[in-house]
Amino acid sequence: MIKILVIEDEESVRENLLDLLEAEDFETIAAANGRTGVDLAFAESPDLILCDMMMPEVDGYGVLTALRQDPLTATIPFIFLTAKSAKSDFRQGMDMGADDYLTKPFTRAELLSAIMNRLERQATLKKYLSSPITVAKTVSPKIQLLEMNLQRVVQQKQFQEFEIYYQPIVDIASGQIIAAESLLRWQSPELGLVTPSEFIPIAESTGLIVLIDQWVLQNVCQQIKIWHDVGIAYLTMTVNLSVMEFHQPDLPNKINDFLKINKLEPQFLEIELTESIIMQDINSAIATMNKLKSLGLKIAIDDFGTGYSSLIYLKNLPINTLKIDRYFIHNVAVDHQKSAITKALIEMAHNLNMRVVAEGVETEEELNFLREYRCDSMQGFLFSRPLPAAEFENFLWSNRHLYI
Repeated sequence: MIKILVIEDEESVRENLLDLLEAEDFETIAAANGRTGVDLAFAESPDLILCDMMMPEVDGYGVLTALRQDPLTATIPFIFLTAKSAKSDFRQGMDMGADDYLTKPFTRAELLSAIMNRLERQATLKKYLSSPITVAKTVSPKIQLLEMNLQRVVQQKQFQEFEIYYQPIVDIASGQIIAAESLLRWQSPELGLVTPSEFIPIAESTGLIVLIDQWVLQNVCQQIKIWHDVGIAYLTMTVNLSVMEFHQPDLPNKINDFLKINKLEPQFLEIELTESIIMQDINSAIATMNKLKSLGLKIAIDDFGTGYSSLIYLKNLPINTLKIDRYFIHNVAVDHQKSAITKALIEMAHNLNMRVVAEGVETEEELNFLREYRCDSMQGFLFSRPLPAAEFENFLWSNRHLYI
């Protein structure tokens, strides 16, 4: 079982992390301060360390310095947890030997993705430095097969194994489908259906995600053109970008080329970014978003509500759409804290002239709450699961006059 050391002085944060990790079947050990954390790292030899950056006595920088100086702990993957957002703070940590950082608060998906990325990279390193016997102990056969097959798909351009699904986004006031989120699926001949949670972390850790993201962008643009040609010319299609693709310097030019090749107007494409991508380097992110906006693209911020550090920057971000994370939507009609947060987010977004999409809507009670507080749009299993392109098109035709 993978062992993770959590070094965090704030008890509530520490306990939440431990609960989440244990629910994912990780073995956990915890320290309430940096000094204890260093001692536990030497004594327990964890597979990965999550460490708060700002702590009394010995802070995260001090912990990292102590661990990197000792051969026994020098190579343990180390992820900073921080409420700070200055680029210089991140750069200092990375220069000292940190492997990654997460800006508090972060989503469960972001945390697990960061952990899996580091563990996969560590396993890959061991694969090249160790004997075959050691490899069998450090990398599961399933992970090895996943990585090998993913490398084959991307390097040999066998992208036909991928398929893009589309989940409708519905205008709550009219009940009409106005947009759709594109979601990638992988049907491997050898492995069967592989979920995004299984292969996306591997794609990110190996750098394959850049070519995958570009394939998705290209194919979504082609699909929009196909639908325009048959009379479906009113939908906005959203595409999620990884942090690696977002920071590619030629990203705006590539998207512009995809639009021109398919003779598409840019307003039919919306780029979705998570808060964590934006907050890693706020100034750089704003510059890139402005370039995308200058092309006429729309921009959405995804999983919103889980990274409060971005609130002070929200008014400066060139965003069209704010998507409220499904965590806040689940049981929103009966959970007073979630309802208060969701109402505040809707009002704030409207004051900033943004549209609001609620993610993960599954019940009529949740929908009624969103309607009452003037949320603009929703997506979720209450209306439709993600569908392959052909099924999505049939769904559009059969639901042209459907009102929720």
